Amino acid sequence: MTASRRRFVEALIAAGAALTIVGIARTAAAGPVLPEFSPANFPDGATITNPYFPLTPGTTYRASGNVTDPEDGSTTHEVDEDAVTFKTRTIAGVTARAVHARGFEDGVLVEDTNDFYAQDKDGNVWYMGEDTTAFERDDAGNIISRDKSGSWLTGVNGAKPGYIMPAHPAVGFNHYQEFSPADGALDQATVLSLNESVSVPVGTFTNVLKTQEQSEVEPGVVEFKYYAAGIGLIRAEEDVDASGQAQSVIVLDSVTRAATVPLPNAAWAAVVAAGLLLAPRAIRPVRRYPG
Repeated sequence: MTASRRRFVEALIAAGAALTIVGIARTAAAGPVLPEFSPANFPDGATITNPYFPLTPGTTYRASGNVTDPEDGSTTHEVDEDAVTFKTRTIAGVTARAVHARGFEDGVLVEDTNDFYAQDKDGNVWYMGEDTTAFERDDAGNIISRDKSGSWLTGVNGAKPGYIMPAHPAVGFNHYQEFSPADGALDQATVLSLNESVSVPVGTFTNVLKTQEQSEVEPGVVEFKYYAAGIGLIRAEEDVDASGQAQSVIVLDSVTRAATVPLPNAAWAAVVAAGLLLAPRAIRPVRRYPG
């Protein structure tokens, strides 16, 4: 995940330090777990069916919200669109699924990223890397620079993958999502709850997984994410303060499939409740809406 504010970064610690801020989960002194990666533990293909992070090619997720800049207090309307593609890429001997994620601020494209994910034989979904570009524009809207910092790939510059979603989330489990110190990619997550109730435009969900995410690259920045079984990421709270209050919130607005008519929000909620949803993808890991 990139270092941009869109990405859900959060960290209150350097590795090995315990969190002590009220309202934010403490991390064990041992620090986050870096899962052991072995290409032999991955099946052929790039099928991803983890209920909290399913990825069905041809599915597009749209999330939005008003985002306040913590530095100057300015507010922009953010829209994040994640398209699960039919493309795959072999990374460190593993076939990974590509998700094309775009971020817009007040209607202007500010970030364009290809994220790569793979699911192992046990059902853990791994974050294998990303190719990201952030755009800087002049007052007329013309692109004047492109920033690819934050891009990383498993096996390059010593980068290692982590879990974007474990197969069996357990409260208190703290893990790296990515581990590439040379590229400034050190996001981690802690499972806070498995029974949240959350309402967003696509519906109301129970037994929602809540995580706290942070990065050693941006100490003090905390975000909460909420994942519904069968659909994925449905809500993200950014710039969470010591009392647990978020300065900005981004929610899932719609889920569409290629060559189909988008379902009304009430219909999506009914489909999910009936267990009929065919593994759509969670909106990204906004470095992101990743993740």
